[in-house]
Amino acid sequence: MFGKIRSIFGGSANEKRVQLPRPTRETIFAPQQNFWAIGDIHGCNDNLGRALEHIKDQFVVTLGDMVDRGPHSADVLTRLWRLQTENPSQVVCLMGNHEQMLLEFIDDPAGLGARWLGFGGRETLESFGISDASKRPDAEEALELADRFEDALPDGMQSWLRNLPISWSTGNIWCVHAGMNPKREPEKQSERTLLWGHPEFYSASRDDDICVVHGHTIMEKAGISDGRIALDTGAYQGRGLTAGHITTAGCTLRTF
Repeated sequence: MFGKIRSIFGGSANEKRVQLPRPTRETIFAPQQNFWAIGDIHGCNDNLGRALEHIKDQFVVTLGDMVDRGPHSADVLTRLWRLQTENPSQVVCLMGNHEQMLLEFIDDPAGLGARWLGFGGRETLESFGISDASKRPDAEEALELADRFEDALPDGMQSWLRNLPISWSTGNIWCVHAGMNPKREPEKQSERTLLWGHPEFYSASRDDDICVVHGHTIMEKAGISDGRIALDTGAYQGRGLTAGHITTAGCTLRTF
């Protein structure tokens, strides 16, 4: 199992589902405020709409990977961008590795464009009305696609994407996209670890009371184990978008 997880952390397109390890200790819940965390959306706007309708006016954190693979990334970005802009004290949108790759495509399309397109970026382009991208564009085509994509983004959206935070915390609860190095304090994690994960995240438990809420790795089932709350259940595969309501009483999971 951990070999599969390592391949995902290393940046492959492996999307096999994994299982959380069996719990060996109690997970501590000591947030300073109640909130909802939403797992990887990946362009599934209908699922997101149902989740937000249920959550309504409560504090919400999305865990990154809003885009790619699913069919409606443009609608997802527009919805969350507007929601966060209108409610900055109540909505947090974290960056995921797919948002990072999207921005790298804009900045270096000839060098890094193929990677993003292979990880679901083509579906994002299509959602913005760019449906003629080759499977393996050469440098000239990649540059043209990036220019067209920038033109298609609403004014202000790219700046919003570039300024997405890579973590958010309340009390002992830390929300990140992919996971943490269990041997390092939350404040000392590298950006790569927070966005792409760490090979020991599931094989070693932390020795403190920190609880890490994350997505990134598709789980057979969302769950809680040894200070980890895993919320990616593969929405774009038709398996539903999972959110967790986190309070001092624990975490209630719901799939939309």
